[in-house]
Amino acid sequence: MTTAYDAVVLAGGAARRLGGSDKPAVRVGGRTLLDRVLAACPDAGLTVVVGDPRPTLRPVRWTREEPPGGGPVAALDAGVRETDAAALLVLSADLPFLDRDTVRRLLAALDETPEADVALLADSEGRDQPLVAAYRTEPLRRELRRLTQDHRGLAHMPLRYLTQVLRPVRLTAGPLASFDCDTWEDIATARSRIREHGTVLDEWITAVKDELGIELDVDTDVLLDLARDAAHGVARPAAPLTTFLVGYAAARAGAEGGPEAVAEAARKAAALAQRWAAEQDEAG
Repeated sequence: MTTAYDAVVLAGGAARRLGGSDKPAVRVGGRTLLDRVLAACPDAGLTVVVGDPRPTLRPVRWTREEPPGGGPVAALDAGVRETDAAALLVLSADLPFLDRDTVRRLLAALDETPEADVALLADSEGRDQPLVAAYRTEPLRRELRRLTQDHRGLAHMPLRYLTQVLRPVRLTAGPLASFDCDTWEDIATARSRIREHGTVLDEWITAVKDELGIELDVDTDVLLDLARDAAHGVARPAAPLTTFLVGYAAARAGAEGGPEAVAEAARKAAALAQRWAAEQDEAG
């Protein structure tokens, strides 16, 4: 990504449709909604979260709107005051399926459309999503100042008062990119989706890496093939033990080994499992 940006995440809503629960702390797939959103923008120069401080998997700067609970425009203004990058990614804290590719597309669209003040996502029904958007910071600051002067404050102001005066470029995305969790039914839907066959493994691996503080991307197919060879060629309990030993060997190779160290250890172990199976076939 070439565009330098800061990120503002709005995490201070009342969550009335969740019975006043701490929505950013609700877990989907073992990770809080807030951490899932933060994972989509890891390369932000500065990440500001507007809300009450809480533990997060990566460092952020905390701030709060005045008055607390004053609505999204007041919260956005509080976040903007903490940033200084020319581009600003603005997100709500309840987007369980937001990913890095969507963030990159938003920033690229803003960079490639110089006449636009904001690149925002449009959902599958064509509705603008101003809290899944990349803004040019200076026009955003200008309009926030104007609204403050015209209305003697920003508390409880509808977000459309701000976005309707900014020049947009719109991006479409799949229905999940802008899926937000306003109700417990939405939470249940999100939890169900991540357990679907096509996504559950990636979700689990990501959750484990977050829990263990690991930032290593490896080819999971290589490890799954190794586990299969060990299970079929040696014994079923050999699969988890072998993959553990591969991880241990890669760790001993040091940080400079990276994914290549895992791949090399897996290759050696897979070859051993195949030799083991061949010997068993000959003995048979």
